[in-house]
This record gives sequence, C-alpha cells and structure tokens, in this order.
Amino acid sequence: MKTDTVAARGSGAVRRVLEAELKAARARGVTQPSVVDVGGGSGGWAVPFPPGRHAGSEPAQEVAPSLPGRAEGGRGEALEQLGVAGLVLAHGLLEVVDDPADVVRALATAAAPGGAVSVLVANRNAAVLHRALAGRLGEARQLFESADGITPGDTVLRRFDPEGLRALLVAAGLEVTLLQGDRIIADIVPGGVRDDELADFELATAGVSAFRDIAGRLHAVSHAAR
Repeated sequence: MKTDTVAARGSGAVRRVLEAELKAARARGVTQPSVVDVGGGSGGWAVPFPPGRHAGSEPAQEVAPSLPGRAEGGRGEALEQLGVAGLVLAHGLLEVVDDPADVVRALATAAAPGGAVSVLVANRNAAVLHRALAGRLGEARQLFESADGITPGDTVLRRFDPEGLRALLVAAGLEVTLLQGDRIIADIVPGGVRDDELADFELATAGVSAFRDIAGRLHAVSHAAR
C-alpha cells in the first residue's frame, strides 16, 4: 500500500483544479485572489498558491462565518473580516463537524460572487469497497447500510457519496461545476508501483465517474452566484 509520498502526489488532480480556479479569478480581474482554508490548521493547502491572501482555521466541531482564522504571520482574523474570497477550501472538514449543512452555508457566504468553494471529503463507497476487499464483509455491510456511512469506533462522523455531496452543496445555493475522485487507487495499490506512475494514473482517472465513485476521497468544486 502506498502511503506518505503518494498522499501528496495523489492530490495532483485536486491541486490542478485549484490552480485553474485561481487563474480564472485573475481573469475576472482579481489581481490577488484571497484563499481561505477552513479547517486547514496551518493552511497547508492554501499557502502554496501565491500571490494572494491566505488564511487557515483550526479544525472545529462548529464552523461559521465568524470562525477565527490564521492569516499570514499568525494573526487571527474572522472569516467575515477577510472579505469575500476567490477560493474557499474545506478539505477533510465536513466529515467531523456537527452540522455540515451549516458549514457549507458558511463557506458559500465567504466566497466572492463567482468565487469557488473546494470541498474534499471521505468517500463512503471506497470505505465499503476496501473493507469488502479485505474480507471484512460484515463491517462492509454495516457501513453500507449506515445512514452516515460509518461504523462504531470510526474517527469521523460521516462519509459521503457523490449524490449526497452534490445535494449538500446545491442546497446551500452553490452551483456544482466539478465532482472528481482523489486517491483513486492510492490506498490499495500494492508496493513496488512507482510513485510517478501512480500519480499519472490518478490524474488521468480523477474525472471518470466509474473511478471517481470508488476513490478514497471525493473532490467537489462549486461556485457562488455571480
């Protein structure tokens, strides 16, 4: 199983999309689009995207527009004080908050007109499949039948499938423009596979629905109304 290095390389499809969104923001006349990384701790996703203003916020059970953030230099600011953002990131967040619908509405509020909201979540289908392939059929069946896609002792509160994630974003008034997979096979490929070959495969298959639906994570990009 590939782990550490591919955890970053496996996100190549995600990063490619985020770079395109920032390019589109600049094409709309925003010279330095703000990037807000909600739940991102040190802002690991946002910081590599210069130029622009970046902020990260610590993971929390409740996220709202007034959630304290971490901007450059470590100065705390509220999301509402950052103004509207060209790109709002919520990666690995919706699985652990108490009310994901409230969080998504907050993300939509933080985005500028036409701005993008990028959400990366654990995929329910992948969790079921991986357990089944490991011979843990009882656990796989339990997870499959669970309303939230979890089993007792899980470290997350829920997992998503593509339809449920899309519905959550649309309900917040966002227009879903992309739904792709991340870590398509990175969590199950055997050792001996070269990292560059695996990264190329992940990039090539991320947008294909058959592969997306069994990916370890689902990546959705949606846009606020103009």
